[in-house]
Amino acid sequence: MCGIAGILDLTGRCDGVELRALAEAQNATLVHRGPDAGEVWTDPEAGVTFAHRRLSIIDLSPAGAQPMASSCGRFVIVYNGEAYNTEELRAELLAAGRTFRGHSDTEVIVEGCAVWGVRGALDRLNGMFAFAVWDRNDRVLFLARDRLGIKPLYWARTPRTFLFGSELKALLALPDCPRSIDRGAVVAFLRHAYVPAPGTIFDGVRKLPPGCLLTVPWRGEPREDAFWDLDAVATEARADPFAGTEGEGVAALDGMLRDAVKRQMVSDVPLGVFLSGGIDSSTVTALMQAQADRPVRSFSIGFAEAGYDESKHAAAVARYLGTDHTELTVTPAEARDLIPTLPDVYDEPFADSSQIPTLLLSRLTREHVTVALSGDGGDELFAGYSRHVAAQTFGDWMARTPRPMRSATAAAVKALPRGVWDTLFKLVPASRRPVHPGERIHKFADVLPEDAGGYYRRLITHWWKAADMVPQADDPLGLAWDADTKRRFTRSLDWMQYVDTLTYLPDDILTKVDRASMAVSLETRVPLLDHRVVAFSWRLPADMKVRDGQGKWLLRQVLDRYVPKTLIDRPKMGFGVPVDDWLRGPLRDWAENLLSENSLRKTGLVDPIPVRQAWAEHLSGRRNRQHELWSVLMLQAWHGRWAGKLVGAAVPAMAVHPGG
Repeated sequence: MCGIAGILDLTGRCDGVELRALAEAQNATLVHRGPDAGEVWTDPEAGVTFAHRRLSIIDLSPAGAQPMASSCGRFVIVYNGEAYNTEELRAELLAAGRTFRGHSDTEVIVEGCAVWGVRGALDRLNGMFAFAVWDRNDRVLFLARDRLGIKPLYWARTPRTFLFGSELKALLALPDCPRSIDRGAVVAFLRHAYVPAPGTIFDGVRKLPPGCLLTVPWRGEPREDAFWDLDAVATEARADPFAGTEGEGVAALDGMLRDAVKRQMVSDVPLGVFLSGGIDSSTVTALMQAQADRPVRSFSIGFAEAGYDESKHAAAVARYLGTDHTELTVTPAEARDLIPTLPDVYDEPFADSSQIPTLLLSRLTREHVTVALSGDGGDELFAGYSRHVAAQTFGDWMARTPRPMRSATAAAVKALPRGVWDTLFKLVPASRRPVHPGERIHKFADVLPEDAGGYYRRLITHWWKAADMVPQADDPLGLAWDADTKRRFTRSLDWMQYVDTLTYLPDDILTKVDRASMAVSLETRVPLLDHRVVAFSWRLPADMKVRDGQGKWLLRQVLDRYVPKTLIDRPKMGFGVPVDDWLRGPLRDWAENLLSENSLRKTGLVDPIPVRQAWAEHLSGRRNRQHELWSVLMLQAWHGRWAGKLVGAAVPAMAVHPGG
């Protein structure tokens, strides 16, 4: 895992010394992504320079150093990620006459570009990656990002330069980086708690979407093409659905996941796994331990607040599997102490509050290992979110029930306060009782009058009228509002999973884990997102995903082969912290300062009136507005941290993020 950055001078005026200085400034912002080494490569004649920070994982020798040139000298690469099928590709390349100096996956990729072309190499890769390749013969720059968007890549084109980097701070280190806030991006952020790709918080800076190749001819216009397309995967799945028995489905998924996990256990440095005790992380841990010759290192954190603590479940799974388990119980004060650092870790606004425990878990894990496997992706692939279960379980009823009747049902449900619902659900067996049932039931009632599309959009939206809150902003309605996309799916479940996989997964879940882990120089790998597993999941019938009111049915059956149901069979908890209580208690003064009318007007991004109303409602206890308020708090905190880098601030030519 590494940090990459670079510049293409479009004016021909930068000499080698200046190019190197600019690249060194970029590299200085990415030390956390690669603390082991940092190098710069420059071609002054072409006006191109690459910067690389190295976290050594495979081939720790100098033969694995980057930037790296192909053996023929034509291609130069900087690369962030891991490829898991390098031995097969290396064998092909050796047969084609290529020579190798070491055994790094970087060398396999750059030699593959020389033999098969960049697109041909991408089609063959199994892994997570973001890389830049410079073709010295044709003077073309290529940027690529992996199929699911596990690794990040930002870019910008100005009249003078083309810039790219693993994180926004690597672009902000340069005087040419656009710094004007995109108000439409603020709207999108308030709606989703993240800025959706391909946009960023800055007008003129973009994220490369997952599965895309960006081609930048020297002094030409960038062209973006998809080398992997979820549309094509879904279309092929409809043409060739899985027709096997349930037993055959379990065996097929088990074999596929075992292979994915085994490939991702290859490392020249210590390796472990995040273990929450839930289905996804327990599956990955079980498959690791089943294929390991010694106890796997597993890691979890616990919280004093019972409603947010899964540590005892993780410990039980670890004991059964025989892992070498490390657990840290975090005090509320320790968790809250991280909040001021969040704008440095996520250098555009980001407001998934599970960023806090993710950062704590990453920090704990990095004290012991350099690589950790994670269970992310299971919900998106196998229908694990409550919205997926509801769509499959209640979708037909919602479709045939008139809206007035659904509205009346919703009103009846909400007539009972949340606390009453919490009390009633104590009669439900603990293994089937959801966490915070009153909150969940009221949230479901809020969206019950909607059709399937409206129901989903309500559930994924924080501020419903976000566009009204941002002065002089366009409303960039996203994929979930696209009617053509919705019409391509006959099942609401498929449509929801499709949108989640293209939006929430890369822009929230994977962004959260990448930034939190790389902030402490920890590489995370996600075997459930092997693209072969993704394709298989789309072939499955709906009842192999959702059954008996539970999601991830087929994945559960795989886990049952390794771990007793009694250790796993419980409601989904999530990975959060009690922000709602903290805002009424120990974080109240901090929040009041950021949410004051004066502070909101000074920042000038959000209308203070609805924010102040939500704040008053939350403090009174009438409604839990933590999600909406956390979004505004993270926006305000981000602006306060980065205000010196924005338009209107004096930016020195060698501006470098002081955190490194």
